[in-house]
Amino acid sequence: MTDGQAPKRPVRVLLADDQPLLRTGFRMVLGAEDDLDIVGEAGDGVEAVELSRRLLPDVVLMDIRMPRMDGVAATRAIVEARLPVRVLILTTFDLDEYVVGALRAGASGFLAKDVPAEDLVAAIRTVAAGEAVVAPRILKRLLDRFAESLPDPAATPPKEIGVLTEREREVLILVARGLSNAEIARVLSVSETTIKTHVGHVLTKLGLRDRVQAVVLAYETGLVRPGA
Repeated sequence: MTDGQAPKRPVRVLLADDQPLLRTGFRMVLGAEDDLDIVGEAGDGVEAVELSRRLLPDVVLMDIRMPRMDGVAATRAIVEARLPVRVLILTTFDLDEYVVGALRAGASGFLAKDVPAEDLVAAIRTVAAGEAVVAPRILKRLLDRFAESLPDPAATPPKEIGVLTEREREVLILVARGLSNAEIARVLSVSETTIKTHVGHVLTKLGLRDRVQAVVLAYETGLVRPGA
């Protein structure tokens, strides 16, 4: 089964979970899709990093809580190694306290482990295509709940935000508040294509991979405050 955004070649997926039964379940679900290819399984974070380096999967389906190295540390190691690998975090709880750390470490999003099979498949395809799977509004609620885990912003505007134009900064604030491109376009009375261009410039200038990291940065730097 494929959709319009699926890559022409199968998406290579690495399963990282310390529970063999869950890995078997994921393999059965994902193995039924013609455009998904399970290339390996890891039982802990250390193995997940090692296999990511060796196999270079497109997507790692990463459990948060694993022995030897948790999913947050494993995600950080994969991102810092600049591997062409994207990480999709799985958690037992929708608002796991570790998820903020995982997103800050460079994960492309997160899902609950009890997510419907079709949503899991769609999320993997989305991440493989270079997008994030955490809806901005969900991420906003997540950051609001765990705001205490984020550093206190400095009183002065952060230097990294200074590279943005006034309009780009405005767009970043609206992205962080959970608005879609279409909604931002309506607020600013411009075309959606223009907003997509601005978002692209924001990500490039700030060295970010996707909208998820942009929202996290906006909270980290105090550009947007929890509950605002």
